[in-house]
Amino acid sequence: MDDSHIRNIGIMAHIDAGKTTTTERILFYTGESHRIGEVDDGEAFMDFLEEEQNRGITITSAATTCFWNDYKINIIDTPGHVDFTAEVERSLRVLDGAVAVICGVSGVEPQTETVWRQADTYKVPRIIFVNKMDRLGANFYQVVEELESKFNIKTVPLFLPVGAESSFNGIIDLLNMNMVTFEETDWGSSMVTHPIPADLVDKSEEWYENIIDALAIYSDEITELYFAGKAIPHELIFKTLRKCTLERTLVPLFVGASLKNIGVQPLLDGIVRYLPSPLDIPPMRGITVKNNEAVEVKHDPNGPPLALIFKITHDREAGPLCFIRVYSGVIKKGSAIFNISKKKRERINRLFRMHANRQQPIETLSAGDIGVIVGFKVAQTGDTIGSEGVQILLEEMNFPEPVISVAIEPKTLSDQDKLKAALMILMQEDPTFSWRENLDTGQLIISGMGELHLEVLVTRLTKEMRVEARVGNPQVTYRESILKEVVKSEYFSKVLAGKENSGGVTLKVRPLPTGSGVKFISKVSHKELPPPMLEAIERGIDNSRRSGIKFGYEAVDIEATLEAVDYSELFSTPFAFEAATTLCFEAACREADPILLEPIMKIDIIVPNQYVGEVIGSLTARGGIVNSIESRATAEHILAKAPLAQLFGYSTNLRSSTQGRGTFTMEFSHFAQKT
Repeated sequence: MDDSHIRNIGIMAHIDAGKTTTTERILFYTGESHRIGEVDDGEAFMDFLEEEQNRGITITSAATTCFWNDYKINIIDTPGHVDFTAEVERSLRVLDGAVAVICGVSGVEPQTETVWRQADTYKVPRIIFVNKMDRLGANFYQVVEELESKFNIKTVPLFLPVGAESSFNGIIDLLNMNMVTFEETDWGSSMVTHPIPADLVDKSEEWYENIIDALAIYSDEITELYFAGKAIPHELIFKTLRKCTLERTLVPLFVGASLKNIGVQPLLDGIVRYLPSPLDIPPMRGITVKNNEAVEVKHDPNGPPLALIFKITHDREAGPLCFIRVYSGVIKKGSAIFNISKKKRERINRLFRMHANRQQPIETLSAGDIGVIVGFKVAQTGDTIGSEGVQILLEEMNFPEPVISVAIEPKTLSDQDKLKAALMILMQEDPTFSWRENLDTGQLIISGMGELHLEVLVTRLTKEMRVEARVGNPQVTYRESILKEVVKSEYFSKVLAGKENSGGVTLKVRPLPTGSGVKFISKVSHKELPPPMLEAIERGIDNSRRSGIKFGYEAVDIEATLEAVDYSELFSTPFAFEAATTLCFEAACREADPILLEPIMKIDIIVPNQYVGEVIGSLTARGGIVNSIESRATAEHILAKAPLAQLFGYSTNLRSSTQGRGTFTMEFSHFAQKT
């Protein structure tokens, strides 16, 4: 298949806009799912779907493939919440275009604004589907007006609804100037054309003029034909509207009711006609492993293989299923491939494409396509796989530091191993999540990016993985550092198994600027001290740093300089040097005025104008500092910083003070001295 015939799309919407129903109908009309056809009583199936709405997408996979008029459409499940920074970014990166499903009754809701802004950030071309026109209170024209004012966009409606609420029974195709209805007997598969009802002819002509007016700005050819009074060919309209959609200057708009099986096929035509193929998107940005330089990865089926693992799900029988997007070259079943992020060779045991309810084994997967690999052992979400000869990372592996921790323990001792295995799976799926065992208390500590992040992961542990566990209250992850420079010497000597182990070090510790980590400098040359001893000294500093200075938290922003050593060829051992260094680093730091550092979060708040004063007041009360306020069409964008310890429960507070219309995201900014 020609690469221009591939579409990688996401379906984005707020909860209950009909994302699931629309996806199910797309799979039904493309022949991937036969479930609608097997249900005698339509209601039972619809009720089942309504229950499933909360899960967003009923198909269990992260990407499902279907075919429409010789076009391959990969539908990628988009995560719903911005708290999952890494996952949202990765999902928006692997899709090339998106369908925004908007409810014809409630229109633009706060969550719709959030997902729309995310897509804006990643420059994703979109088309809009106004759904639920059969519901009580549906008003198409009001929704169009709201979309244009709230998102500050120019929409191009290509269809108009015929009737509304219970009388909604078809759509008007403005380009072909006819009315289309969908046969109820075959669940909307057959489309029937009729003349436009007399009372809607004038309105249809007016909206057709709107399409031409919107496009004439971007096409001299359309302008000339229009003024000459000549017919404007459909192909020219399609071509111009596609160009404007890809440049994000216009947004094509479709209408229907997925539950009533109305308007989904024209939406499928719109997906293949207006959304980008892998050939239309700009080159992917990568970083060379060799010299850390930014490079562009162009779409090239003949280039070296390069792909991104954007999601991992676990299958009880097959193990990890790695969903990949191929950016260059061809990935082959049965071949070995190099995991560039983990620096490990892996084998592709099986390769397949996900369909609604089955897996289709395939031999190869080429640039621009999406599929699933089975057989990887060490892969993690966000890893880049490719050729060992051309090592380019598609995603920098500097994930933000987990800043919030929770103690978790199994309800019974027999569940301990089960809990650890489940935590390993979660860590493989989500690199921003980590866990460790506290050796003093025996407790398992899990860490993540925020309250909601850990809440969702704990729910998955208990509901999905069925591990019974008790969870403590969230705790902030602090760090330790020092304020002054200190020089200290330490000598270690011990007889073990009849052999003397001795070694002495003199270390100078001094504070470094925030975010510098721990640096080690040696003023002792290799001639004075053999490399194994020097390595042991570095290990000693690392061990001591991890166990903290005064409070048991990891030490950061310290420079340790090895000033001198006490070395004997006969009695000195790496063990002695490691022990001496650990003692020396800890003693020096204790004398260097140790301080506690707390995580400061970068907060991004979007609220309607009338709530700005209240939000700023609440932030200041929590120790926050407002950095900037930007005015948008209908809302204010507040950028601030605040200590994480003061932000527990902030999302509830913001929702209640803005009547649910305020949204906020936060990510780790830096560590600062706790006041």
